[in-house]
Amino acid sequence: MDELRRFCLALVAWAAGGAGADAAAAEARELAGGGARTVVLVEGSSDQVALEVLATRHGRDLGAEGVAVVPLGGATNIGRFLDVCGPPGLGLPLAGLCDIGEERHFRRHLERVGLGSGLTRAGLETLGFHVCVADLEDELIRALGPEGVQQVIEDQGEMRPFRTFRGQPAQRERPVEHQLRRFMGTHSGRKALYARALVAHLDLGRVPRPLERLLAHV
Repeated sequence: MDELRRFCLALVAWAAGGAGADAAAAEARELAGGGARTVVLVEGSSDQVALEVLATRHGRDLGAEGVAVVPLGGATNIGRFLDVCGPPGLGLPLAGLCDIGEERHFRRHLERVGLGSGLTRAGLETLGFHVCVADLEDELIRALGPEGVQQVIEDQGEMRPFRTFRGQPAQRERPVEHQLRRFMGTHSGRKALYARALVAHLDLGRVPRPLERLLAHV
């Protein structure tokens, strides 16, 4: 396991608290000096996958550059990770990605740890924190269009499950964009699967703005 991966795991254990937190903190502090340049805080593994795949498509290796992309396991954990990675803890440069519904959590805790005051959306972006409307899946669906997304589903061998899903009473009258977004969240791991596949199929001239700007920032 490389040092940056160990560093990310130590951050997660430190932020989680509990009996192993002190040892994890010591390990994170030790590893932080070994090449961690920036910590990118994202809500979940699908956001991590999307950013890393996009970086690869641009010929970049975030790990080799010392950019640690860390899933929070939910936006409400942002405060703990800012305490660990930000000014109260390691004091590393930070960036991040969140859904619009969780923007308030990010803004409040960034201000709490001293990384801004009265932050607006533009202020968040200046810090390197970008907001998806409504979430990453929605951004990617709009970027590729419903037909493009369905082609990706076909390529994944999941068109039959998607048709079955669309036929459910709760889904029949909903717009296809909504159906696609809901379908991606129906099974564990499916969001990450489609984050990878959709970003791989993106026209690089149509990358969703939050993802594009985040990658440019780091």
